[in-house]
Amino acid sequence: MEIMADKNEWGSNLSFILAMIGSAVGLGNIWRYPYVLYSNGGGAFYIPYIVAILLMGIPFLILEYGVGYNFKSSFAKAARKINSKFEYLGWLLPVAVFMIMIYYSAILGWDGIYIILSFFKGWGADPNTYFTTTLLQASSSYTGLLNFIPIIAVAMLVGWVIIWFISHRDLESGLGKVSKVLVPALFIIMVIIVGFSLTLPGASVGLAELFHPDWSLLGNFEIWMAAFGQIIFSLSLGMSIAFTYASYTKDDADLITNTISIAFANSLFENFAALGVFSILGYMSMQSGTAVADLVTQGTGLVFIVYPTVFNVLGQWAYVLGPLFFLTVYLAGLTSILSTIEPLSFSIQNKFGLTRKRTMTILIIVGALISMVYATSFGGDFLGYVDTFINQIALLLGVIIECILFAWVFKADKLIDFLNKRSKTIKVGGWWLVIVKYILPIFLSVVWIGGMFDVIAGGTMEQLVFTLLTAMLLFGATLVFTILPAKNPDWDNAEERV
Repeated sequence: MEIMADKNEWGSNLSFILAMIGSAVGLGNIWRYPYVLYSNGGGAFYIPYIVAILLMGIPFLILEYGVGYNFKSSFAKAARKINSKFEYLGWLLPVAVFMIMIYYSAILGWDGIYIILSFFKGWGADPNTYFTTTLLQASSSYTGLLNFIPIIAVAMLVGWVIIWFISHRDLESGLGKVSKVLVPALFIIMVIIVGFSLTLPGASVGLAELFHPDWSLLGNFEIWMAAFGQIIFSLSLGMSIAFTYASYTKDDADLITNTISIAFANSLFENFAALGVFSILGYMSMQSGTAVADLVTQGTGLVFIVYPTVFNVLGQWAYVLGPLFFLTVYLAGLTSILSTIEPLSFSIQNKFGLTRKRTMTILIIVGALISMVYATSFGGDFLGYVDTFINQIALLLGVIIECILFAWVFKADKLIDFLNKRSKTIKVGGWWLVIVKYILPIFLSVVWIGGMFDVIAGGTMEQLVFTLLTAMLLFGATLVFTILPAKNPDWDNAEERV
């Protein structure tokens, strides 16, 4: 077991920082954040946004890093060590994050197809019809599960092979080395895209729309909810990823400084991406005569419909900018998806004594097989249902319980001296304890209740049925991992460093 533990360690602090930045910088930064910024007061949104980073993002990451480093073990093993009653939670979050990985693979597959299409504008004159009707063959009926789409399946399987090639290797030789290449490449390509976008005619129109502050919204509770929700989503808070990555760190890691660096890099990337998105929307507005407000969207519509529409009127430059853009989305998706398998993989290694290579191979085969449900005509709708349930209900509930587990049961105050001794920047103290013990659990509970209400009140009967099925799958798989007998004799032995 010592050999396995040695392999699950970053070769350097840089590997840890870049891998965490890669986990944070993902699809949400490109297709979600610009819309959230625009629709929540533009420039005025930065006030609650900065407050959310300082009040929740950084304090919660410090908590996750501190407890993860303390146990130097998987999330499930640490939860059991803190209190054996919490082992179920220790499996719930890693399984939920693995389910995110499965549907992310579908988006990655779609984008892989668009990388190829972008070289010759293969989506044709009507990108909307191509994406929904030609490619996805979208059906809102569950009978669409019977219509299998081979091209999407192949594109997804290519992604799974890439993920396996990186993940099954030792941590540093696989994920560590790849992060050192992919994350800088991601930032460089985004700089090129944004730099070009800013030169387009009409770019200033889009930017003016984006940053025009609506100060009146600051008194609106929704804008604050949106800011805190964005930080939870963007920094992958409470998903057990930060915990797992911190457990791989070396003994001299400065966790507080690392937290600040990662939060800053993530914020820089998503705000930079917003510049590019709205510069291009401004250009599109000028070309089409359509107001920017009517063009703004988020999610797959922005990536696979709005952008191809822009590239259609961009001329020869589209053959350069198009492939660069879709490659950026692919790399962002890949860096995020690589992190989503780590918590469950490490927990399985810890409990059942399997090697990293074998665990990753099994998980990727299982994930690839399950993901084929998204290679059907109903796949797009089903993806939306699963995403809503996982992010608004399951994960948030897990985060609330995790916050209570780490801050109250484990007792977060034990971490203060240990964290401060290694910090070259700020020090944590009473203010930090107040945030993680009181403010975060209360606020997250409010957000969770709101999310539950939205899903129940706004969902169709079909959505509620598939949400229930997804919940049964999640909680059932979690129960299986919890009750299966451990094969590793060290399962109940978790050394603490604090």
